[in-house]
Amino acid sequence: MTEVWFYHLDRWPLQRALPSLLEKALQRGWRAVVQAATPERVDALDAALWTYDEASFLPHGTARDGDAELQPVVLTTDTDNPNGATVRFMVDGTEVLPALAEGSYERVLLLFDGNDAEERAGARRQWADLKKAGHGVAYWQQNEDGRWDKRG
Repeated sequence: MTEVWFYHLDRWPLQRALPSLLEKALQRGWRAVVQAATPERVDALDAALWTYDEASFLPHGTARDGDAELQPVVLTTDTDNPNGATVRFMVDGTEVLPALAEGSYERVLLLFDGNDAEERAGARRQWADLKKAGHGVAYWQQNEDGRWDKRG
């Protein structure tokens, strides 16, 4: 069964946290899909991934770019798996259960803004729904150094 990990962003914004998590996924040999709520957010994340670190290159594309199956990381608003990814990143309060129905993921990560009451409440609801459905869930929070500590 797919593991679902919740990442509580309260020290760094998504644009800073996401690149390092994607780099870790690629280092493991995984392909990734990032699902955002709107096309505008996909565009903002696309721009952020090109510019987050002058010394790094994070190969990626958007579902709109075409040839998504060739990309190690695809940014999208859809629930499909265009590049055969084994890990899916859910942002902006996107719903995890539809992605789990796809069935091909080893891990799904839900990244939520802990400073946004609506996103925090949505993450809590999804946590409860996933536990009730029998999915394994874990909770990660940033420490003062920006590293991720498993809390549950």
